[in-house]
Amino acid sequence: MTSWLERKIHRYERMRFAQEPNRRTLPFDWGLEYIGGGASHPEPRAFLEQFVAQAVAQSDDWYAVTPAKDYALADNVLTFTSAIESPWPENNRVHAQLFPVNRPRQKKGRGRRRGDKTKGPAVVVLAQWNARWEEQQNVCLWLNRLGITAIKMSLPYHDRRAIPGHPRADHLVGPNIGLTMQAGRQAVADVRRTLRWLEQQGYGPLGVLGTSIGSAIGFITMCHEPALRAGAFLHASTYFGEVVSHGLTTQNVWESLQTGVSRDELRHYWSPISPFPYISKLRNGHGPGRKLLLITARYDPTFWPEFTDALLEKLRGEQVEFENLSLPCGHYSLGVAPFSYIAGLRFGTFLRRALAE
Repeated sequence: MTSWLERKIHRYERMRFAQEPNRRTLPFDWGLEYIGGGASHPEPRAFLEQFVAQAVAQSDDWYAVTPAKDYALADNVLTFTSAIESPWPENNRVHAQLFPVNRPRQKKGRGRRRGDKTKGPAVVVLAQWNARWEEQQNVCLWLNRLGITAIKMSLPYHDRRAIPGHPRADHLVGPNIGLTMQAGRQAVADVRRTLRWLEQQGYGPLGVLGTSIGSAIGFITMCHEPALRAGAFLHASTYFGEVVSHGLTTQNVWESLQTGVSRDELRHYWSPISPFPYISKLRNGHGPGRKLLLITARYDPTFWPEFTDALLEKLRGEQVEFENLSLPCGHYSLGVAPFSYIAGLRFGTFLRRALAE
């Protein structure tokens, strides 16, 4: 039996989903040419079996990046070339809005040691799927009030990175298997290049704050990025494919995907761009001493609660320390009052404490 609140939340979620503009259903495609295969490969499933096993086993190499050579900051907008080259030049130029906290620099000879950070903590903010350029700016300003510099990075195919004919980010989450994998890998690589710039500028300690797909990207980044001390993730799930094949907000994507693959196949094929396979890295690799916060929605029809619970159970099983706040809301409704205020207070105070110098 569902509660009155859960039914109300689900009605709101469906209403918000129906209001989204420009949604369309694209055709299914294997897209192996985006991950090193051939567009007309005779056995796409066999290719993907081998590719997925190698990508997950060698994920440190698959997600590895070097700093960009062309960082440019103008009017508090950072731009640079992505480490992953997609077929669209518009998408290959990363844009990130910087919200700096001005801090006085220490002069030499007054307690400053060589190598000391001078600009204070900074957080990379990753918004939800199809977020506009101006969205989550208030989140960045809230972090500023807490003494934390924020840099909101545009995800692949979003806002200033949108490609002609696609006002929505159809290629970050789409029915093209290989292209979606390339986009997920590109997103993580872009975050890591953003972190390299922050380090070059003297920011630190560093954190990441992600919402929805931004949460998944941020989580994978944290599993592979030793520079991150803290991560706050709004919405959490196991596998990227499980969200897409079951979730409300990706119904149009699954409509095409199911013509070519099953749910189990999709979960497996997209495991390299999923949080679940990399959880052990938080214990065995870069995890000790770092802080995690997961804010989850109890009535979420997009990141289903059973998938969220499975991720939390896996973290516990791997003995990864984390904090969790579960709210009685859904996916869209986490962004409205009172839930947005509760979540904001929680992740703000968490990041301020976790990134204390």
